[in-house]
Amino acid sequence: MIMKIFALRLKPEQDLKKNLKNFVATNKIQAGFILTAVGSLAQATIRFANQNESQVLSGKFEIVSLVGTVSINGIHLHISISDSEGITRGGHLDDGCLIYTTAEIVIGENETLTFLRELDEQTGYQELEIITRNE
Repeated sequence: MIMKIFALRLKPEQDLKKNLKNFVATNKIQAGFILTAVGSLAQATIRFANQNESQVLSGKFEIVSLVGTVSINGIHLHISISDSEGITRGGHLDDGCLIYTTAEIVIGENETLTFLRELDEQTGYQELEIITRNE
């Protein structure tokens, strides 16, 4: 596998998801994945399992995990956060997760693949389609 590594740091008040989408587009990442991420949020917007709407959580949170795939064709990320008492919640990352102090993110990209998002009639969602690049 041929892999590129990208690293970025987000600053206070930046939107986590929007900035990741912009970074992926700017760097033309076609088959990326989160290698590691740490940081904190001043606000979290998360869609919990089997829910149609996202919930906005106010307060200070640590990012304890960020996982998923990123591509110029779409992203699918899940986040886990913990509050000041260590209570952890997680779900689908949505717009509106605002950085508190920092977010340090490292992204890997497989240069032999392209990730697409195609409507899956069984699930009703835009699901991952993996294509091998012709080089």
